[in-house]
Formats: sequence, structure tokens, C-alpha cells
Amino acid sequence: MPNNITLPKNYANLLDEAYNLASVTADLTGDPEMAKAGVNANEICYPQISVQGLGDYDRNSGYTDNSVSLEWKTSKFNYDRGTKIAVDTMDYQESFNIAFGRAGGELMRTKVAPEADAFTFATIAGKTDISIADAVVYRDGSDFLEALIEAATKMDEDEVTEEGRILYATPTLINGLKGLDTYKSKEIINSFSAIKKVPQNRFYTAIDLLDGKSEGEKIGGYKKSAAGCDINFMIIHKPAVIKYDKHVANDVIPPEKNPDSDSWILKYRKYGLVDIYANKAAGIYLSHKPAGE
Repeated sequence: MPNNITLPKNYANLLDEAYNLASVTADLTGDPEMAKAGVNANEICYPQISVQGLGDYDRNSGYTDNSVSLEWKTSKFNYDRGTKIAVDTMDYQESFNIAFGRAGGELMRTKVAPEADAFTFATIAGKTDISIADAVVYRDGSDFLEALIEAATKMDEDEVTEEGRILYATPTLINGLKGLDTYKSKEIINSFSAIKKVPQNRFYTAIDLLDGKSEGEKIGGYKKSAAGCDINFMIIHKPAVIKYDKHVANDVIPPEKNPDSDSWILKYRKYGLVDIYANKAAGIYLSHKPAGE
């Protein structure tokens, strides 16, 4: 799409920028040292280990034999997105260096961070064997509190350790919970390692990534899938998640190094992976609204 740059007649030292949060899922990014390279360049491998249980000790023959099973599981990279911004040198100068100088920050805040969050939540929500509550619309903070107690109980029964549990929920639900200001609400709030407010427009069970090329998708970004539902909240045990960026390119090319035009160019690309460990699905708890809500 062509640039739409209006040159100023008079300049005030203020900038009208959209309100946007930084990524709320950045803290789920794991240690790349835990993964080794896969057989193919587009995948990583991680170890899954298990042992047998105890047996009866015999005073004559001694211990029962045990065995260790260590398997390497494979996950393929599932996120490869990018864009290029070009601004003519004169447009850059005549807009007081705003047109290009602030474009990168605007891209990261308003496009990259929201899409990274939406992709992370939708990908995790689509995994099998995670715990999913019945679809519901919570009436108030009290309903949400009871749902959190039920979710915490489920994870306790599944032996998911409390340390490292992160609560992601809509601002409406979190603010409603804090508004209760009761012993029970404070206890449940304090039971999480972190609590993150997630705007509803990043919080869906399924999304469509727009290709930026086809008719109707030239705007790029993402949208809620027709099959997607609004998420109420997710509890994510961080050790259950594989989130790894293999390659992030964020390059600025000045006009003198641009062979095609007298323009500044910003290139951004991210190639990575979001998945969950095969034997840690119990570390994910999802509550969403009914379809169509």
C-alpha cells in the first residue's frame, strides 16, 4: 500500500500515537539452551524423560530393576512473519524526521506486540489435552473468583506446581476481582507468580494471520478466526510452554545503501516457535466464552 504522509504547516512538539501495551507474553520466552538443533533447520528437539515406579524390596534379591526412558521430541517452527517500511528521503526530512524516525516504534507497539500475543494465546489454546472449562460469560468478579478457585484446584489435582503459574485475563475480569477486596480474592491473587491484563482483541482461541498481499488482507496483521472464541482467562505454567525466537531481523537501511530508491527502509522479520511440552499439557488451563459471544 502507498504511504499516506501529510506534511506539517506548523509543528508542535507532540505526537499523536495509538495507545498500545507491549507484549504480555514476552515472559513466556524460554531458554534456547534447553533445546538442541533438530535434524532439519525448521525444527527443534527437546528431551522428555521418564522412569518407572518403586517396587517391593526383597531382603534376598534386593532392589527391583528400574529403567530410564529419554526421548527427543520434535517441534517445527510455526511463525514466520515480517514487513518492510520505506519512506522517501524528502518525506522524512519534511516531516521533521517523524515519518520514518518513529515508524519502527509504532510498528513494534501497535502491530508486532499484539500479534505476538494473539498468536501465542491462540496456538496454546488449540493444543490437545489442556484443561478447558465449560464455555461461559462471567457475570461479575464473584463468578470469576469461583472459576479461578476451580481452575487452581484442577491444576493442584494434576500436580502442577504453584510456582511459575501466570494468570492472563481480560482487564474487566481482573479489575472486577480486585474490586471484591476480600480474603478469598486476595488469597487467589497472591497464589500466582504474575497476573497479566490482556486486551480482548489479543485474546482469542483461534486467529487468522493476514498475508498482507491478497485482496482483503493487504492491511496485514491478524483477526479473530470465524471458529475462534473470546478467551476469559488462561492460567499458564511457564515450564509447560515452548516459546523460542530463532531469528529476529530488525534492520534500518539508509538511502545511500538502497539500490532501488532514495528512501529509508526498515525491515522486520520474526521466525520462531510457540508450542507446549507433550507431557505438560496439565500446565495450561483455559476458560473462554461461548461461540458468537
